[in-house]
Amino acid sequence: MSDNYLFTSESVTEGHPDKMCDMLSDAILDAYLEKDPYARVACEVTATTGVITVMGEITSNVVVDIPQIVRSTVKNIGYDGENFEFNGETCAVILAIDRQSQDISVGVDKSRQDNPNLNNMKDEKNMIGAGDQGMMFGYACDETICLLPAPIYYAHKLAKKLTEVRKQNNYLGPDGKTMVTFEYHDGIPFRIDTIVISVQHVEDISKDIIDKCIEKDVINQVIPENLMDENTKILVNPTGRFVKGGPCADTGLTGRKIIVDTYGGMGRHGGGAFSGKDSTKVDRTGAYAARYVAKNIVAAGIAKRCEVQIAYAIGVVDPVSVNINTFGTAKIQESDIVALIKTVFDLRPGAIINHFQMRKPIYKRLAAYGHFGREDLEVAWEKIDKVDELKKHVQNLENKLDSRDV
Repeated sequence: MSDNYLFTSESVTEGHPDKMCDMLSDAILDAYLEKDPYARVACEVTATTGVITVMGEITSNVVVDIPQIVRSTVKNIGYDGENFEFNGETCAVILAIDRQSQDISVGVDKSRQDNPNLNNMKDEKNMIGAGDQGMMFGYACDETICLLPAPIYYAHKLAKKLTEVRKQNNYLGPDGKTMVTFEYHDGIPFRIDTIVISVQHVEDISKDIIDKCIEKDVINQVIPENLMDENTKILVNPTGRFVKGGPCADTGLTGRKIIVDTYGGMGRHGGGAFSGKDSTKVDRTGAYAARYVAKNIVAAGIAKRCEVQIAYAIGVVDPVSVNINTFGTAKIQESDIVALIKTVFDLRPGAIINHFQMRKPIYKRLAAYGHFGREDLEVAWEKIDKVDELKKHVQNLENKLDSRDV
């Protein structure tokens, strides 16, 4: 039986109010990590008409000029004058910052888990426990070169290109959204059914000029011709007008675009946001690790689709559980894949932090256009450096099964 369906994912530009708040949270995180790699940061931002509020818990011995970081980031995004109402130079910046709870610090600094092997560790940083409880998901599939689902892959590419084009055309504004609907045939992305692009613009510009610009300079530069046909629908600013945008049109909040940040809804999500959180927070670290595991499994040819769940308890070193779903595409039993994961990948928070070098100021550049599948960034969790080891273990497993049959 044929399994044909439509699936849609969206992305937003860095000028979208929610995404601007993500970028501000990560800019503040980076500023602390640049001076203090062991700073504890849990920073959230709200933005509305004329006001940005920074709140959260930050523990560090260094001083960071948060208002200056906020203003420079907002202006670099494009809100640097009066054309689009919000202005990073003149907006109010309100701070509401406290220190991290000592109850959390105890569990993070040195796990109280009853594990005799911890006493023999040479690297004490690997003894840190998870900064909170929770479950994180990672996903990979063979639909695109970076092993992301096709809808979110192209939605991000359109959003990123939209920003590039906007910076070259003074009649376009920072706020923007993209959406791509793929038609799947038997589980394989076959064609693009619909592309939706909404972009902020100045008052005195015609929709015809915007339509032509977006189709010529954005869509045609990003979408391969073979994915579109005469029936593909292209909708640019469907209401016909998008002058009022950014925080003046819609209050922004850190962590409100978690599906945009991950897999566009194709894979599940544990619910925890990434931005503004240092690497001791497993919402971020665990999700990056889960993506790393899933991507290497797909890259090794063990499965065509792979979703990995990792769960942690606060203050505990080892994951509470590791689960996998290959949607019927695996070459070996899923229980054997779980065993492989536990053998090949070290999923303790401290080990992940060290392996991915997550105490560096690398996060602001990830805040927009997705944390995964970033071809423009060389982040450690996107590497497929465990493929050979995984293949070797699979071959050994198959040899054992063959010997039993004999």
